[in-house]
Amino acid sequence: MSAVLSLDRRGFLKVALTASGALMIGASDVDAAEPVPVNTLGPFVRIEPDGTVVIGARGAEIGQGVMTSLPMLIAEELDVPWSRVRVEQLPLGLVPIPEPPGVTWKYGPQGAGGSTSIPEAWKDLRVAGAEARRRLVAAAAARWKGDTTTLSTRDGSVVHPDGRTLAYGLLVAEAAALPAAKEPALPKDPKTYKLLGTRVGVVDARAIVTGRARYGIDSTLAGALVASIERCPYFDGDLASFDASEAKKIPGVREVLVLPGPKAGEPYTQNLATGVAVLADDTWSALKGRRALKIEWKHGPHASETSAALDAQAEKLLASKGHRARDDGDFDAARKAAAKVVEARYRVPFVSHAPLEPQNACAHVEAGRVTIVAPMQQPSGASRVAHAITGIDRMKIDVRMTRVGGGFGRRLTNDFVAEAVLLSKLSGKPVKVVWTREDDLRHDFFRPYGLHELVATLDADNAVTGYAHRLASTSKYYRRAEVKPEDHWVPEIYPDDFPANLLPNVRMEWFGVQSGIARGSWRAPAHTANAFVVQSFLDEIAHAGKRDPLELRLALLGAPREIPYAQHGGPVFDTGRLAHVLKLAAERIGWGSKPAKGRGLGLACHFTFGGYAAHAVEASVAEDGALVIERCICAVDVGRPINPLGIEAQMIGGTIDGLSTALNLEISIDGGRVVESNFDDYPLLRMAQAPDVDVIIVPSERDPAGAGEMGIPTLAPALCNAIFAASGVRIRRLPIKDQLRQALRGA
Repeated sequence: MSAVLSLDRRGFLKVALTASGALMIGASDVDAAEPVPVNTLGPFVRIEPDGTVVIGARGAEIGQGVMTSLPMLIAEELDVPWSRVRVEQLPLGLVPIPEPPGVTWKYGPQGAGGSTSIPEAWKDLRVAGAEARRRLVAAAAARWKGDTTTLSTRDGSVVHPDGRTLAYGLLVAEAAALPAAKEPALPKDPKTYKLLGTRVGVVDARAIVTGRARYGIDSTLAGALVASIERCPYFDGDLASFDASEAKKIPGVREVLVLPGPKAGEPYTQNLATGVAVLADDTWSALKGRRALKIEWKHGPHASETSAALDAQAEKLLASKGHRARDDGDFDAARKAAAKVVEARYRVPFVSHAPLEPQNACAHVEAGRVTIVAPMQQPSGASRVAHAITGIDRMKIDVRMTRVGGGFGRRLTNDFVAEAVLLSKLSGKPVKVVWTREDDLRHDFFRPYGLHELVATLDADNAVTGYAHRLASTSKYYRRAEVKPEDHWVPEIYPDDFPANLLPNVRMEWFGVQSGIARGSWRAPAHTANAFVVQSFLDEIAHAGKRDPLELRLALLGAPREIPYAQHGGPVFDTGRLAHVLKLAAERIGWGSKPAKGRGLGLACHFTFGGYAAHAVEASVAEDGALVIERCICAVDVGRPINPLGIEAQMIGGTIDGLSTALNLEISIDGGRVVESNFDDYPLLRMAQAPDVDVIIVPSERDPAGAGEMGIPTLAPALCNAIFAASGVRIRRLPIKDQLRQALRGA
């Protein structure tokens, strides 16, 4: 296992410049005037004289393994043994651009969202490694007075045709002095790969299991005060009055400050809610001071909002006409001509991200500069929000990423960073903001709620002739400054999702449900909700038409072909690849066999962000409704596997996350505020409930897709389809909770 070190940009440069002859390489266009050549993307590679290769990891590590997989791309091109690689986390890297004035990436994209880290790095990080290798080979050729075309590389050395070798560490001085090539270096032929495609453990696994890994919540800044914030619990509520006199008596409490929140209806550009912050010498004193505050809140415009009221609103909307995102053929005519019509409604609730590491951030606003240390998914967003608050040039804002104890989309927003920056600016001191679990559950950007109405038309032979998906939901684009209201449907229903382009008459229609609760991206965004609904409804269609659920899906997918897909993950959707993972999962679970009484098999498949995944589940349901997941299969095709061990871990993690959410998780609303507050009423899956997950990874030579979100959308429908096969109970409302027990008691 390679070693890992958390080092900021200055530290990386200092080590590089003081290690005799050390070489730093970026992807291309290195400035020869610099004493150590650095390209416009900044340093990725440093080779020490002893041959150790230090690789900078640019990605935000939220548990998806990019601190390992991204450096693997570079290490492969360098022909260096992984055991001799040391990985360093790079900070946010931005460089100014003159026209139009602004900034661009120094190291390449550094966010973590939408399963884009690997696809975005596939070309440029391989080129970075190839450029370093090119220079090392050129340096060896100069020393041997030979031709670069006759030389090769192996195990961290340049190899001469006569068998002589020169270790990289002996060549770095000459290599560093060479000018940049006019053309980018060419990456290796994938047929020669030795590292990519092998199972590599995460670089900081030992640090994690021994407690030495530093997460954001472990970090601080010299002299920082700790801030705990009491936020308004009501959507768009405000501060009526507060008394901090008792809080200020708590030993260690230094200051109490008010943080104004956005006005009702205004975009969320900084912090999420109005709050009163207690700044203290330590966390315990800050929490004690917070508990001593006496606050009265204004309830705001959503005081009467409840979950039941949202359901009633959605029901009323579905009785009208909404925005038609897709309307192929003539669905109304297909319905009139149908021999059979299948209809169902499904409900998907708000859910919280609930990362095990609550939100936290350190910030220090000084004259002309800002320092930020935090667990983030979008470090560039932290830079933007700090600039907006302080007006300080973004080139003077130092953003340092830490390992993240769970993101799932929550840390795509930087409200917690904004709070730290605001408090540091107001107090004139470095500040560390720490959220509690209750803060995190009640002040989230929740996955949207939705009520789905599905209709399928069948002919006399039970073939599907028409399909309609009508969705009333709370758009995650709510209060986004850059989004027009007429575009709020875009993240809720994807016009090219299955079975679009596969049937002659397809209608997709959206209705906007009004709510004051904040919404955002939750792992695989709309795919988690829509895959549950669509893949569950396909089983209903199969049951109504007396068809096998696997056969129905394969018939709809048809012959392998690529069809247009305009949403994220496109530009094409390959029906053959989705059918393949579906068949693999079905074969592994033993589809077609007859399970014992009380047991059932369920299938589901989905295309998510460029990857293809399928789940097959065997579930048993006892007479009293007790549910056991007996077996669980996940088959996935994400193109060329970079690190199969990492892909396997992501599929298992997504499966467990999907199961936890399907069984237990719902955020409910009463009186214009979130009801749930901690894991006692928002119960994550217990270890004893978690099944073993058998993962099948499809070998492929196609360019890689990401893997962080592909494992979650299909678990819930496969499970619910298995429940129906085992018990005859159809689950149309998540979470499952005690629905089985209630239904079987009623039967």
